[in-house]
This record gives sequence, C-alpha cells and structure tokens, in this order.
Amino acid sequence: MLAAIGLLCAPRAWAHVGSPDVYAEGSAGPYKLSVVIRPPLVIPGVAEVDVRAETPGIRHISITPLALVGEASKHPPTPDAMKTTTTDPNYFSGQLWIMAPGSWQIRIAADGAAGHGGWSVPLPAVAMGTRKMQPGLGALLALLGVILIVGMTGIVGAAAREAQLAPGEAPSGKRRRSALISMTVTLAVLVAAVVLGDMWWKADAAGYSQEVYKPLAMQASLAPGNVLRLKMIDPGWVRQRHLDDFIPDHNHLMHLYMIRWPQMDVVFHLHPQPVGTGEFDLTLPTMPAGDYHLYADVVHANGFPETMVANADLPAIQGRALSGDDAEGQGTPVGNEAALEKVSATDTKESFALPDGYTMVWNRPVVLTARAPEDFSFTLLDRSGHPAEDTQLYMGMLGHAAFVKNDGTVFAHIHPSGTMAMAALMMAQQENQPSNSSGSAPSDAMAGMDMGAGSGQLPSSVSFPYGFPTPGRYRIFVQMKHEGLVETGIFDAGVAAGR
Repeated sequence: MLAAIGLLCAPRAWAHVGSPDVYAEGSAGPYKLSVVIRPPLVIPGVAEVDVRAETPGIRHISITPLALVGEASKHPPTPDAMKTTTTDPNYFSGQLWIMAPGSWQIRIAADGAAGHGGWSVPLPAVAMGTRKMQPGLGALLALLGVILIVGMTGIVGAAAREAQLAPGEAPSGKRRRSALISMTVTLAVLVAAVVLGDMWWKADAAGYSQEVYKPLAMQASLAPGNVLRLKMIDPGWVRQRHLDDFIPDHNHLMHLYMIRWPQMDVVFHLHPQPVGTGEFDLTLPTMPAGDYHLYADVVHANGFPETMVANADLPAIQGRALSGDDAEGQGTPVGNEAALEKVSATDTKESFALPDGYTMVWNRPVVLTARAPEDFSFTLLDRSGHPAEDTQLYMGMLGHAAFVKNDGTVFAHIHPSGTMAMAALMMAQQENQPSNSSGSAPSDAMAGMDMGAGSGQLPSSVSFPYGFPTPGRYRIFVQMKHEGLVETGIFDAGVAAGR
C-alpha cells in the first residue's frame, strides 16, 4: 500500500522548488538575447534584470513591467532604460518595481543597427517572505528610542519646573511636584505610544504574512489497478487561485517527475490526466520499488505556474508500457561525497551511455558557480559515435531537462527557451509579434514550437539556460528524442559558492 506525505516547498519557490530566478533565451526581432531576472523577495519590491546581447549592434534596451493577461496588460507604464558599461557594450542591467503579486511579464524593447525588436519574458511574482531587521541595527534603534523617550520626558519636566522662572530663581516645591506629575504623564503617554505602535506593527506584519506565497500542496495515493491518484490541497493564499483553471503546457495539463530517493537513480517523466477538480490520475508504468519524490508542474489560466511536491513509497509495479510523451531513465546512485566534485583546468565532456546504443554527451563548463548563468549543452550521438541525424522534437522542443539538488531543496524543469512555462511564454509573445518590424520570428522558443517534420534535419545538440541557485551537488536529467524513442541522460554536477 502506498504511503504518501505532502512535502513543503523550499523557500522562494513558485514554478520551481528553491529556484526563483528566471533564465531565458530568445530573440527581440533581429537581436538574440540572454536574460536573467531575479524577482524580489517581498512585494512591492525591486526585480533585477540583466540582459546579454548575443547579437552585436544594439544601442538601446528598455524594459517595462506589466501584467501577463487582462486589461492591465494593454496599458504598459513608461519603459525604463537599461544601463550598459563602456567595458562591455553587450551587457545591459536594470531594475523594475513589481507592485503586486501575480503573473507578470517583462517587456524588452531593443533598438540598434538592425532596427527595432520586442520580446517578453514571463515573471511569476509573489512575496516569498519578509525581510527581518538585523540584530545590530535593532539594538541601535532600541537604544536611540530609549534616549529619545528619556530626553522628551526630561524636556517636559524642565518646562513644567523652570520655564516660567526668572533667571537664577529656584523652583518651589509646588513646581517640582508639577514637573514630576508632567514627567510621569509624558512617560506613560510615550510608553503607551510605543506599545500601541508595536501592536500595530505586529498586526500589520501578521496581515502581510497572509500574503506570503503558499504553494499548492499535493497528496498521493495508490488506487487499485496501479493508479496513482494525486489530490491538490489549497492551503489558502489568494481567493483568485482555483484548482480547475489549468491550461495545457506542451499539450499536457500536468507534467510529473518521479525520482527514486535518495539514490536518484530512477526517473520518470509522466503526464497524469484530470479526473475532477484538483484531482489527477495516472496509470503507472512498470517501475522498481522505492521511495519516490514527486514534482508536478501545472499552469493556471493567467499564466502563473506552480510546482507541487509529494512523497510516495511504492512497491515494485508491473504496469503498462510507456507511451506517447512518457519517458524514463536509469543511472547509478548518487555518491555520498561531502566535497564538491573536482573540475579540470579545461572544458570536459561527460558521456552517458543510453540503453539503445546511443550516447548523450554533456559539454561541461570549466567551473560551475552558484547563481552564474550558463548554457548547458548536450549532444546526442548515434551508435557509431557521430552526431545523431534522426533527432525529433520532444513535446515541440529539442529537449527537456530537470535540475535537482541532491538534498531535494531544488527542482527546476527547464526548456531550451529557459525556465519559464511554455504556455506563459506563448501568452507573453502574442502581444509582441506586431512589434517585430524585421519580419523575423518573435523568438527562438516560438519557432521551436512550430517546427515540424518538413523543416529538415534537426540539430543533434540542445542547450538550456540556467543558473544553480545554491552551491552543492546536483543531478541533471536530460531528455531528447530520436526514432520515436525518448532517451534520458543522467549527469552529476558539483557547484561552488559564487562571489
């Protein structure tokens, strides 16, 4: 019998677990861009936006925050110009205020030698916590507050005791008593003001804590017939969130990764079907016994993505054969080394042998550093060791990848276009298509979605823009398709702390 327990998402998680930054690659008209958006911890807050121009000749880039859908998406505010440096004219940086939680987009407008181009990157913006005052600053402010109260009390006492006396005249006993009464009343009023202010502050903080994002929870149970039943639970966050407004992302309402834990040696990428409000069923394929971590991705109608997490202790399942877009992979268990893996002084290539004789190769960067954007490039080789000539699109793209930290605190489902849900990205691009005066496709991501069998031979390599959020050890699951077969490569990465 299945024992399942819903797990809490790690801090700063929305579409992914523990991976809040948005990484994207696409085209603003004739200009290819790499974008990193670091959302604010609190709302209202400031988002940091970095843009790397892969195409030379850009003279000016502006950015605008606006809603992804609805009437507000039709009325953008005044754009903010991004700044560049004389040392690197292809790097632009800027900041934007995000004033309310919800599904946003950052509209990017680029102008240069090749004309004008526009592109939008979806940004799920929610308050992930509250900023706490530093203990040292709190102690200093408390000391200054005490000095202020004592000083104000002394000033009132002096005014009542001596303000109306002639110079050199000693205050009488009546004036001393009046001054003492005045000081007592003043001190009481000031202390009451501090207490009432503290009560107001705590009430306001408690009210704000209700706005801090609470991800959807998920419970799993095993029904007869090897059916995995997933039930969503809304812990309460905003009234506008629903459990029946999901839209297809790559033609599926839910993408489910099942990873055997703690070995991380078995992975399944499956697609449960809805059977009721907030309920999905999945007939399990044949799979080995084990404790599986479940990561389920969904996208709401407003473009806001969410990832739900659960735990499932499963017996060995003799189930159905994989079909359609389902995929599985098996590798060696993760190691228990405490130190980060060593890297050589030059680029390395790590190979993973696939069951049918093909090989997947990771073109590794020299050093992997937390929060540093990278292009993770993987190549599919045929049985003779040459780049595969029979690659196919897997759910409309050259590949899919999942980056998972060995302690379970990070899970990110990545596409060649970036970390955004494709459904949200397509919604964002619809408004930018008319602005691409060059007549080219609005973005590489959209072009990839439209590629079909008649578009000629597909590349044998795929890359994913991403940056590891924290140092530590990670496992990367990469899926590519050829000859109707979805292959899964499994790779390990050691990530050092960033500067």
